[in-house]
Amino acid sequence: MNKLKIILPLLLFSLAIDAIAQREDIGNYEYDKEYMFGINKNTNGGLIGGFVFKAGTRIDDNQFSFWALELSNVKNPKEERYPTVLGNSYIFGKSNYLYSIRPQYGREIILFKKAPNQGVQVSALAAVGPSFGLIAPYYIEYAVNRVETVTEQYDASKHQSRYNIMGTGRLFEGLGQSEFAFGGNLKAAINFEFGVFRSNATGLELGYMLEGFTKEIPLIPTTENRQLFQSAYFTFFYGFRQ
Repeated sequence: MNKLKIILPLLLFSLAIDAIAQREDIGNYEYDKEYMFGINKNTNGGLIGGFVFKAGTRIDDNQFSFWALELSNVKNPKEERYPTVLGNSYIFGKSNYLYSIRPQYGREIILFKKAPNQGVQVSALAAVGPSFGLIAPYYIEYAVNRVETVTEQYDASKHQSRYNIMGTGRLFEGLGQSEFAFGGNLKAAINFEFGVFRSNATGLELGYMLEGFTKEIPLIPTTENRQLFQSAYFTFFYGFRQ
């Protein structure tokens, strides 16, 4: 009981200090560094287009520099999913995946700062960097007869009937047989940042990205393949500042 009389006041004191610290943080948006994590959706990707990490540093009152790393799955606009007799789905004609790794350096300029305890911070940003592409084979499960199936990379000369396709290979199957492609990327965007605390932030980035490689990427060999990709995107961010 005596220990409880000592511990309880200390606990209440600790909670009070934390509440005061959060109260002081409200409406205070001055920070020198930020670290943000994001999930991306874009017109060249699927349900989830990729993932982003961003680290920024203050230059002056209205300008930041940042480094970012994006991991993205790039698709051909002609890709279309079909159901199989087993209830799953596949992309007919697809022969390869393209996974793009994008280190970036950029600048962000604050256009409108938040009003105390409310509002949205609006900023404009631009970034540029190299692109490292992994061209990984797209595997399908194909019925060669009524009792036998094979799992192999899609080949238009061999897999002519889409009704014989039973599904796709395992996730990341064939990644070890990937080819490499080098290129570059650049993007421009508007960032909307929400929240009332300086120490953490939630944001939405809306932008345009242009990415090119030194060779055509054969995602669907039977259709037009590209070495230049462009997309509109949005990214939901969450992170912390100091």
